[in-house]
Amino acid sequence: SHLVHNLVDWICLVLGFGIDPDYQIDIINELDFANATYGITQVAGLHNNSKAFLFRDAGRAVHAPDHINEKVVQLFRSKSEFTFLASIQQKSSTSGVIFSIHESEHSYFELESSGLREEIRYHYRYKGKPRSESFPYRLADGQWHKIALSISATHLQLHVDCNRIYERVIDPPQMDLTPSSGVWLGQHSHKHGLFKGTIQDVKLIFAPNGYITQCPNLNRTCPTCSDFLSLVQGIMDLQELLAKMTLKLNYAESRLTQLEGCHCERTCSANGVVYRDKELWLEPENCRNCGCKNGVAECRRIFCPPANCSEDSLPVHVEGTCCKKCRPKCTYMDQSLSEGQRLLAKRCRECKNGVMVKVTENCSALNCTLREQILPDNRCCNVCKGYDFCAEGLICGENSECKNRNTRAECECKSGFKQITSVKMKLCKTCQCLFMVICYISYALYPQPFHLLDAS
Repeated sequence: SHLVHNLVDWICLVLGFGIDPDYQIDIINELDFANATYGITQVAGLHNNSKAFLFRDAGRAVHAPDHINEKVVQLFRSKSEFTFLASIQQKSSTSGVIFSIHESEHSYFELESSGLREEIRYHYRYKGKPRSESFPYRLADGQWHKIALSISATHLQLHVDCNRIYERVIDPPQMDLTPSSGVWLGQHSHKHGLFKGTIQDVKLIFAPNGYITQCPNLNRTCPTCSDFLSLVQGIMDLQELLAKMTLKLNYAESRLTQLEGCHCERTCSANGVVYRDKELWLEPENCRNCGCKNGVAECRRIFCPPANCSEDSLPVHVEGTCCKKCRPKCTYMDQSLSEGQRLLAKRCRECKNGVMVKVTENCSALNCTLREQILPDNRCCNVCKGYDFCAEGLICGENSECKNRNTRAECECKSGFKQITSVKMKLCKTCQCLFMVICYISYALYPQPFHLLDAS
Protein backbone atom coordinates (compact mmCIF):
# COMPACT_ATOMS: atom_id res chain seq x y z
CA SER A 1 0.00 0.00 0.00
CA HIS A 2 2.95 2.33 0.69
CA LEU A 3 4.20 1.89 -2.89
CA VAL A 4 0.68 2.46 -4.25
CA HIS A 5 0.39 5.69 -2.25
CA ASN A 6 3.71 6.94 -3.64
CA LEU A 7 2.68 5.98 -7.17
CA VAL A 8 -0.64 7.82 -6.80
CA ASP A 9 1.17 10.90 -5.47
CA TRP A 10 3.59 10.84 -8.40
CA ILE A 11 0.77 10.42 -10.99
CA CYS A 12 -1.13 13.32 -9.38
CA LEU A 13 1.93 15.52 -9.65
CA VAL A 14 2.59 14.58 -13.27
CA LEU A 15 -1.02 15.14 -14.26
CA GLY A 16 -1.21 18.39 -12.35
CA PHE A 17 -3.75 17.26 -9.73
CA GLY A 18 -1.61 18.64 -6.86
CA ILE A 19 -0.65 17.15 -3.52
CA ASP A 20 -2.94 15.50 -0.98
CA PRO A 21 -3.51 18.19 1.72
CA ASP A 22 -2.89 15.58 4.40
CA TYR A 23 0.71 15.20 3.17
CA GLN A 24 1.70 18.88 3.15
CA ILE A 25 2.04 21.61 5.78
CA ASP A 26 1.96 25.35 5.02
CA ILE A 27 4.20 26.50 7.89
CA ILE A 28 3.49 30.25 7.65
CA ASN A 29 -0.29 29.76 7.47
CA GLU A 30 -0.20 27.41 10.46
CA LEU A 31 1.93 29.83 12.49
CA ASP A 32 -0.26 32.82 11.54
CA PHE A 33 -3.46 30.92 12.39
CA ALA A 34 -2.02 29.98 15.81
CA ASN A 35 -0.81 33.56 16.52
CA ALA A 36 2.76 32.25 16.72
CA THR A 37 4.37 35.05 14.71
CA TYR A 38 5.70 37.05 17.67
CA GLY A 39 8.61 39.34 16.74
CA ILE A 40 8.10 39.36 12.94
CA THR A 41 6.24 41.81 10.67
CA GLN A 42 4.00 41.09 7.69
CA VAL A 43 5.33 42.80 4.54
CA ALA A 44 4.93 42.61 0.77
CA GLY A 45 6.42 39.43 -0.64
CA LEU A 46 7.48 37.97 -3.97
CA HIS A 47 3.77 37.88 -4.90
CA ASN A 48 0.44 38.76 -3.29
CA ASN A 49 -1.08 35.25 -3.19
CA SER A 50 0.26 34.45 0.31
CA LYS A 51 1.59 36.24 3.37
CA ALA A 52 5.25 37.17 3.74
CA PHE A 53 7.01 38.13 6.97
CA LEU A 54 10.09 40.24 7.68
CA PHE A 55 12.55 38.71 10.16
CA ARG A 56 14.57 41.58 11.56
CA ASP A 57 14.32 42.02 15.35
CA ALA A 58 16.47 39.90 17.68
CA GLY A 59 13.75 39.57 20.31
CA ARG A 60 11.61 37.01 18.53
CA ALA A 61 10.51 33.43 19.03
CA VAL A 62 8.87 32.01 15.90
CA HIS A 63 8.20 28.36 16.65
CA ALA A 64 5.23 26.12 15.97
CA PRO A 65 2.65 25.20 18.64
CA ASP A 66 2.37 21.62 19.91
CA HIS A 67 -0.30 20.42 17.47
CA ILE A 68 1.85 21.41 14.46
CA ASN A 69 4.91 19.76 16.00
CA GLU A 70 2.91 16.56 16.49
CA LYS A 71 1.78 16.58 12.85
CA VAL A 72 5.35 17.14 11.59
CA VAL A 73 6.71 14.33 13.78
CA GLN A 74 3.97 11.94 12.62
CA LEU A 75 4.56 12.67 8.91
CA PHE A 76 8.33 12.27 9.23
CA ARG A 77 7.86 8.90 10.92
CA SER A 78 5.41 7.63 8.28
CA LYS A 79 7.24 8.83 5.14
CA SER A 80 10.61 8.12 3.55
CA GLU A 81 10.82 11.23 1.41
CA PHE A 82 9.92 14.90 1.70
CA THR A 83 10.60 18.33 0.19
CA PHE A 84 11.13 21.64 1.97
CA LEU A 85 10.04 24.72 -0.04
CA ALA A 86 10.47 28.43 0.66
CA SER A 87 10.82 31.80 -1.04
CA ILE A 88 13.36 34.02 0.71
CA GLN A 89 14.94 37.45 0.36
CA GLN A 90 17.98 37.38 2.64
CA LYS A 91 19.85 40.52 3.65
CA SER A 92 23.22 40.71 1.88
CA SER A 93 26.24 39.08 3.56
CA THR A 94 24.26 37.81 6.58
CA SER A 95 23.96 34.29 7.94
CA GLY A 96 21.01 32.59 9.54
CA VAL A 97 18.79 29.51 9.83
CA ILE A 98 15.83 29.43 7.42
CA PHE A 99 14.04 26.47 9.00
CA SER A 100 14.85 24.06 11.82
CA ILE A 101 13.42 20.96 13.43
CA HIS A 102 15.40 19.99 16.50
CA GLU A 103 15.36 18.82 20.08
CA SER A 104 17.91 20.52 22.30
CA GLU A 105 21.10 20.46 20.19
CA HIS A 106 20.00 17.51 18.02
CA SER A 107 18.99 18.88 14.60
CA TYR A 108 16.84 16.45 12.58
CA PHE A 109 16.34 18.97 9.76
CA GLU A 110 17.94 22.39 9.54
CA LEU A 111 18.54 24.55 6.47
CA GLU A 112 21.02 27.40 6.92
CA SER A 113 22.28 30.11 4.54
CA SER A 114 25.74 31.55 5.20
CA GLY A 115 26.39 34.88 3.52
CA LEU A 116 29.92 34.99 4.92
CA ARG A 117 31.01 31.74 3.27
CA GLU A 118 28.41 32.01 0.50
CA GLU A 119 26.99 28.53 0.93
CA ILE A 120 23.81 26.66 1.85
CA ARG A 121 24.07 24.09 4.64
CA TYR A 122 21.78 21.15 5.40
CA HIS A 123 22.10 19.64 8.89
CA TYR A 124 20.53 16.29 9.83
CA ARG A 125 21.17 13.13 11.86
CA TYR A 126 22.19 9.64 10.75
CA LYS A 127 22.11 6.76 13.25
CA GLY A 128 22.12 9.23 16.13
CA LYS A 129 25.11 11.20 14.87
CA PRO A 130 25.09 14.70 13.31
CA ARG A 131 25.68 15.08 9.57
CA SER A 132 26.04 18.20 7.38
CA GLU A 133 26.03 18.85 3.65
CA SER A 134 27.37 22.14 2.23
CA PHE A 135 26.44 23.62 -1.15
CA PRO A 136 28.43 26.63 -2.40
CA TYR A 137 25.81 29.16 -3.46
CA ARG A 138 25.08 32.78 -2.64
CA LEU A 139 21.53 33.25 -1.34
CA ALA A 140 22.33 36.27 0.87
CA ASP A 141 22.36 38.86 -1.94
CA GLY A 142 19.22 40.88 -1.12
CA GLN A 143 17.29 39.28 -4.04
CA TRP A 144 14.29 36.95 -3.97
CA HIS A 145 15.06 33.25 -4.42
CA LYS A 146 12.96 30.11 -4.50
CA ILE A 147 14.61 27.20 -2.72
CA ALA A 148 13.56 23.54 -2.66
CA LEU A 149 15.41 20.75 -0.87
CA SER A 150 14.16 17.23 -1.67
CA ILE A 151 15.18 14.12 0.26
CA SER A 152 14.33 10.60 -0.87
CA ALA A 153 16.15 8.01 1.25
CA THR A 154 19.80 8.54 0.21
CA HIS A 155 19.01 10.82 -2.74
CA LEU A 156 19.24 14.62 -2.29
CA GLN A 157 18.28 17.33 -4.78
CA LEU A 158 18.61 21.08 -4.27
CA HIS A 159 16.70 23.49 -6.54
CA VAL A 160 17.23 27.26 -6.50
CA ASP A 161 14.99 29.44 -8.66
CA CYS A 162 13.65 26.30 -10.39
CA ASN A 163 17.15 25.17 -11.40
CA ARG A 164 18.51 21.92 -10.03
CA ILE A 165 21.95 23.04 -8.87
CA TYR A 166 22.95 20.02 -6.76
CA GLU A 167 22.18 16.34 -6.70
CA ARG A 168 24.11 13.90 -4.54
CA VAL A 169 23.96 10.69 -2.51
CA ILE A 170 23.98 11.12 1.26
CA ASP A 171 23.55 8.98 4.37
CA PRO A 172 19.80 8.40 4.86
CA PRO A 173 18.48 10.98 7.35
CA GLN A 174 16.94 9.84 10.60
CA MET A 175 13.15 10.14 10.15
CA ASP A 176 12.19 8.83 13.60
CA LEU A 177 11.85 12.24 15.30
CA THR A 178 11.39 12.42 19.06
CA PRO A 179 7.95 13.59 20.31
CA SER A 180 9.48 16.69 21.93
CA SER A 181 11.01 17.96 18.67
CA GLY A 182 10.28 21.62 17.93
CA VAL A 183 9.70 23.45 14.64
CA TRP A 184 11.37 26.90 14.28
CA LEU A 185 11.16 29.39 11.41
CA GLY A 186 13.91 31.94 10.74
CA GLN A 187 16.04 30.90 13.73
CA HIS A 188 17.61 27.89 15.45
CA SER A 189 16.46 28.90 18.92
CA HIS A 190 15.64 32.02 20.95
CA LYS A 191 19.08 33.62 20.48
CA HIS A 192 20.92 31.60 17.85
CA GLY A 193 20.90 31.41 14.06
CA LEU A 194 18.69 34.48 13.59
CA PHE A 195 17.76 34.91 9.92
CA LYS A 196 17.62 38.48 8.58
CA GLY A 197 15.31 39.07 5.64
CA THR A 198 11.85 38.14 4.31
CA ILE A 199 10.36 34.63 4.09
CA GLN A 200 7.28 33.48 2.15
CA ASP A 201 5.63 30.20 0.98
CA VAL A 202 7.27 27.87 3.52
CA LYS A 203 5.98 24.32 3.05
CA LEU A 204 6.82 20.73 3.92
CA ILE A 205 5.59 18.23 1.31
CA PHE A 206 5.78 14.52 2.06
CA ALA A 207 5.49 13.20 -1.52
CA PRO A 208 7.86 12.43 -4.43
CA ASN A 209 9.17 15.39 -6.46
CA GLY A 210 7.57 17.97 -4.19
CA TYR A 211 9.55 20.73 -5.87
CA ILE A 212 7.11 20.57 -8.81
CA THR A 213 4.51 22.47 -6.73
CA GLN A 214 6.96 25.39 -6.62
CA CYS A 215 8.12 25.09 -10.24
CA PRO A 216 5.37 23.44 -12.39
CA ASN A 217 7.43 23.83 -15.58
CA LEU A 218 9.91 21.27 -14.24
CA ASN A 219 7.15 18.67 -14.81
CA ARG A 220 7.76 18.57 -18.57
CA THR A 221 9.38 15.32 -19.67
CA CYS A 222 11.24 16.65 -22.72
CA PRO A 223 13.05 20.00 -22.81
CA THR A 224 12.96 22.17 -25.92
CA CYS A 225 16.13 23.21 -27.78
CA SER A 226 15.92 26.59 -26.10
CA ASP A 227 15.57 24.91 -22.72
CA PHE A 228 18.55 22.68 -23.50
CA LEU A 229 20.78 25.60 -24.51
CA SER A 230 19.73 27.54 -21.42
CA LEU A 231 20.44 24.49 -19.32
CA VAL A 232 23.92 24.08 -20.85
CA GLN A 233 24.67 27.76 -20.27
CA GLY A 234 23.39 27.50 -16.73
CA ILE A 235 25.62 24.49 -16.09
CA MET A 236 28.62 26.34 -17.46
CA ASP A 237 27.84 29.33 -15.24
CA LEU A 238 27.46 27.05 -12.24
CA GLN A 239 30.73 25.31 -13.02
CA GLU A 240 32.49 28.67 -13.19
CA LEU A 241 30.86 29.73 -9.93
CA LEU A 242 31.78 26.41 -8.33
CA ALA A 243 35.40 26.81 -9.43
CA LYS A 244 35.55 30.29 -7.90
CA MET A 245 33.87 29.12 -4.71
CA THR A 246 36.26 26.18 -4.48
CA LEU A 247 39.25 28.53 -4.73
CA LYS A 248 37.75 30.76 -2.02
CA LEU A 249 36.97 27.77 0.16
CA ASN A 250 40.48 26.35 -0.19
CA TYR A 251 41.98 29.76 0.67
CA ALA A 252 39.69 30.14 3.68
CA GLU A 253 40.53 26.64 4.92
CA SER A 254 44.27 27.36 4.60
CA ARG A 255 43.80 30.60 6.58
CA LEU A 256 41.82 28.77 9.25
CA THR A 257 44.57 26.15 9.51
CA GLN A 258 47.12 28.92 10.07
CA LEU A 259 44.94 30.58 12.69
CA GLU A 260 44.39 27.29 14.54
CA GLY A 261 48.15 26.98 14.96
CA CYS A 262 48.57 30.58 16.11
CA HIS A 263 48.57 31.49 19.78
CA CYS A 264 47.22 35.05 19.96
CA GLU A 265 47.40 36.38 23.51
CA ARG A 266 45.74 39.57 24.69
CA THR A 267 48.03 42.20 26.19
CA CYS A 268 47.45 45.06 28.63
CA SER A 269 48.62 48.68 28.42
CA ALA A 270 49.26 50.72 31.58
CA ASN A 271 51.16 54.00 31.97
CA GLY A 272 52.50 53.71 28.41
CA VAL A 273 53.90 50.20 28.97
CA VAL A 274 52.57 47.03 27.27
CA TYR A 275 52.42 43.90 29.46
CA ARG A 276 51.87 40.29 28.36
CA ASP A 277 49.04 38.13 29.62
CA LYS A 278 49.57 36.97 33.26
CA GLU A 279 52.50 39.40 33.67
CA LEU A 280 52.72 41.17 37.04
CA TRP A 281 54.08 44.64 37.88
CA LEU A 282 54.26 47.12 40.77
CA GLU A 283 53.01 50.70 40.81
CA PRO A 284 54.96 52.20 43.74
CA GLU A 285 53.55 55.70 43.22
CA ASN A 286 50.02 54.31 43.75
CA CYS A 287 51.05 51.55 46.17
CA ARG A 288 49.38 48.90 43.99
CA ASN A 289 50.21 45.42 42.71
CA CYS A 290 48.88 44.88 39.17
CA GLY A 291 48.51 41.99 36.75
CA CYS A 292 47.37 41.41 33.18
CA LYS A 293 44.45 39.00 32.90
CA ASN A 294 43.05 38.25 29.45
CA GLY A 295 43.64 41.78 28.19
CA VAL A 296 42.41 43.56 31.32
CA ALA A 297 44.76 45.23 33.82
CA GLU A 298 43.63 44.35 37.35
CA CYS A 299 45.21 46.19 40.29
CA ARG A 300 44.95 45.68 44.03
CA ARG A 301 46.10 47.98 46.77
CA ILE A 302 49.25 46.78 48.57
CA PHE A 303 48.18 45.13 51.84
CA CYS A 304 49.68 46.77 54.92
CA PRO A 305 49.82 44.51 58.01
CA PRO A 306 49.43 46.08 61.48
CA ALA A 307 52.59 47.87 62.61
CA ASN A 308 52.40 46.39 66.17
CA CYS A 309 54.56 49.19 67.55
CA SER A 310 55.93 49.12 71.12
CA GLU A 311 54.64 51.53 73.76
CA ASP A 312 57.48 53.98 73.16
CA SER A 313 56.90 54.25 69.39
CA LEU A 314 54.15 55.16 66.92
CA PRO A 315 53.51 54.16 63.28
CA VAL A 316 54.32 56.91 60.77
CA HIS A 317 54.60 57.30 57.00
CA VAL A 318 58.15 57.10 55.67
CA GLU A 319 58.82 58.69 52.29
CA GLY A 320 59.29 56.11 49.53
CA THR A 321 57.29 53.37 51.31
CA CYS A 322 53.62 52.41 51.16
CA CYS A 323 53.13 51.09 54.70
CA LYS A 324 53.71 52.84 58.02
CA LYS A 325 56.87 52.15 60.02
CA CYS A 326 57.41 52.26 63.78
CA ARG A 327 59.40 55.29 64.94
CA PRO A 328 60.19 56.50 68.49
CA LYS A 329 57.50 58.79 69.87
CA CYS A 330 57.97 61.99 71.78
CA THR A 331 56.22 63.12 74.97
CA TYR A 332 56.01 66.86 75.43
CA MET A 333 53.65 68.91 77.58
CA ASP A 334 51.53 65.80 78.28
CA GLN A 335 51.15 65.14 74.54
CA SER A 336 52.36 62.15 72.53
CA LEU A 337 53.81 63.12 69.16
CA SER A 338 54.95 60.87 66.35
CA GLU A 339 58.09 61.22 64.25
CA GLY A 340 58.01 64.44 62.22
CA GLN A 341 55.16 66.13 64.09
CA ARG A 342 55.74 69.75 65.08
CA LEU A 343 54.47 71.83 67.99
CA LEU A 344 54.55 75.60 68.46
CA ALA A 345 55.21 76.60 72.09
CA LYS A 346 57.16 79.84 72.21
CA ARG A 347 59.46 78.19 69.70
CA CYS A 348 58.89 75.56 67.03
CA ARG A 349 59.81 72.05 68.06
CA GLU A 350 59.80 68.78 66.04
CA CYS A 351 59.85 65.15 67.16
CA LYS A 352 63.02 63.44 65.92
CA ASN A 353 64.18 60.03 67.13
CA GLY A 354 62.08 60.33 70.29
CA VAL A 355 63.33 63.78 71.25
CA MET A 356 61.69 67.19 70.76
CA VAL A 357 64.27 69.40 69.10
CA LYS A 358 64.12 73.08 68.28
CA VAL A 359 63.80 73.88 64.61
CA THR A 360 64.08 77.13 62.74
CA GLU A 361 61.41 77.65 60.12
CA ASN A 362 61.15 80.75 57.99
CA CYS A 363 57.45 81.43 57.62
CA SER A 364 56.28 83.00 54.36
CA ALA A 365 54.50 86.31 54.33
CA LEU A 366 50.72 85.86 54.19
CA ASN A 367 48.33 87.93 52.11
CA CYS A 368 45.60 87.95 54.77
CA THR A 369 44.85 89.59 58.12
CA LEU A 370 45.76 87.99 61.45
CA ARG A 371 42.11 87.12 62.04
CA GLU A 372 42.03 85.19 58.75
CA GLN A 373 45.11 83.13 59.66
CA ILE A 374 45.02 79.59 61.10
CA LEU A 375 47.70 77.24 62.42
CA PRO A 376 47.58 73.85 60.63
CA ASP A 377 47.99 70.65 62.59
CA ASN A 378 51.62 69.61 63.27
CA ARG A 379 53.05 72.85 61.84
CA CYS A 380 54.66 76.01 63.15
CA CYS A 381 53.68 78.50 60.43
CA ASN A 382 50.24 79.99 59.92
CA VAL A 383 48.34 79.85 56.63
CA CYS A 384 45.34 81.81 55.37
CA LYS A 385 41.87 80.35 55.84
CA GLY A 386 40.78 78.37 52.77
CA TYR A 387 44.31 77.03 52.19
CA ASP A 388 44.37 74.05 49.77
CA PHE A 389 46.02 71.30 51.83
CA CYS A 390 45.21 68.66 49.17
CA ALA A 391 47.44 70.51 46.69
CA GLU A 392 50.44 69.38 48.77
CA GLY A 393 50.04 65.89 47.27
CA LEU A 394 48.26 63.72 49.83
CA ILE A 395 47.84 60.25 48.23
CA CYS A 396 44.54 58.60 49.07
CA GLY A 397 43.67 54.94 48.69
CA GLU A 398 41.32 53.12 46.34
CA ASN A 399 37.70 54.39 46.40
CA SER A 400 38.64 57.51 48.43
CA GLU A 401 39.59 61.13 47.63
CA CYS A 402 41.32 64.07 49.34
CA LYS A 403 39.16 66.63 51.20
CA ASN A 404 40.28 69.92 52.78
CA ARG A 405 39.43 70.43 56.48
CA ASN A 406 39.99 73.55 58.60
CA THR A 407 43.57 72.73 59.61
CA ARG A 408 44.54 69.68 57.55
CA ALA A 409 43.78 67.41 54.58
CA GLU A 410 41.96 64.06 55.00
CA CYS A 411 41.07 61.12 52.77
CA GLU A 412 37.30 60.59 52.52
CA CYS A 413 35.39 57.66 50.97
CA LYS A 414 33.75 58.33 47.63
CA SER A 415 29.99 58.20 47.18
CA GLY A 416 28.71 54.64 47.58
CA PHE A 417 31.48 53.61 50.01
CA LYS A 418 31.83 53.82 53.79
CA GLN A 419 34.90 53.84 56.04
CA ILE A 420 35.60 50.72 58.07
CA THR A 421 38.19 50.79 60.87
CA SER A 422 39.43 47.41 62.06
CA VAL A 423 39.62 46.87 65.84
CA LYS A 424 42.79 44.82 65.51
CA MET A 425 44.35 47.28 63.07
CA LYS A 426 43.36 50.71 64.41
CA LEU A 427 45.79 52.48 62.11
CA CYS A 428 44.40 50.83 58.95
CA LYS A 429 41.22 51.95 57.22
CA THR A 430 39.25 50.68 54.25
CA CYS A 431 36.53 52.09 52.04
CA GLN A 432 33.97 49.33 51.62
CA CYS A 433 31.18 49.17 49.04
CA LEU A 434 27.73 50.15 50.33
CA PHE A 435 25.57 49.24 47.31
CA MET A 436 26.30 46.10 45.24
CA VAL A 437 24.62 47.63 42.18
CA ILE A 438 26.92 50.68 42.21
CA CYS A 439 30.17 49.03 43.20
CA TYR A 440 30.09 45.59 41.59
CA ILE A 441 33.31 46.28 39.63
CA SER A 442 35.26 46.88 42.81
CA TYR A 443 33.75 43.77 44.37
CA ALA A 444 34.76 41.69 41.35
CA LEU A 445 38.39 42.79 41.70
CA TYR A 446 38.47 42.83 45.50
CA PRO A 447 36.13 40.17 46.91
CA GLN A 448 37.49 40.84 50.45
CA PRO A 449 37.94 44.31 52.04
CA PHE A 450 41.48 45.56 51.41
CA HIS A 451 43.36 48.01 53.66
CA LEU A 452 44.34 51.52 52.63
CA LEU A 453 47.01 53.84 54.01
CA ASP A 454 45.95 55.90 56.99
CA ALA A 455 45.57 59.45 55.74
CA SER A 456 45.61 61.02 59.19
